[in-house]
Amino acid sequence: QVQLVESGGGLVRTGESLRLSCAASGRTFGIYDVAWFHQTPGKEREFVAAISATSRNYPYADSVKGRFTISRDNAKDTVYLQMNSLEPEDTAVYYCAAGLLNSESHAPFARYYGQWGQGTQVTVSS
Repeated sequence: QVQLVESGGGLVRTGESLRLSCAASGRTFGIYDVAWFHQTPGKEREFVAAISATSRNYPYADSVKGRFTISRDNAKDTVYLQMNSLEPEDTAVYYCAAGLLNSESHAPFARYYGQWGQGTQVTVSS
């Protein structure tokens, strides 16, 4: 089991960039698939991006394709989410999650991830 801590959120303007980090504690982090989800008040968590234990990117959410990039550094036990060309619609709390996926088709679904961080707020002003 791993513990996850997100960082890097903040307030930016439309078109600017942020890089979120998800730092993990636990010796077995390298075996986990890791995803980013976001959530706004009154809505369920929505999938953003995911990466396999071997650094293969799963398909991104349509809303972030071409703008966001997920990556990981297993030597640092950290997963990143580079967010470019941010839009007000990207405003949300961003969570990272770790799980052991049996299929690529499971990647967008929160129920397949057993460990979650506390989240980091991203606010994009217009």
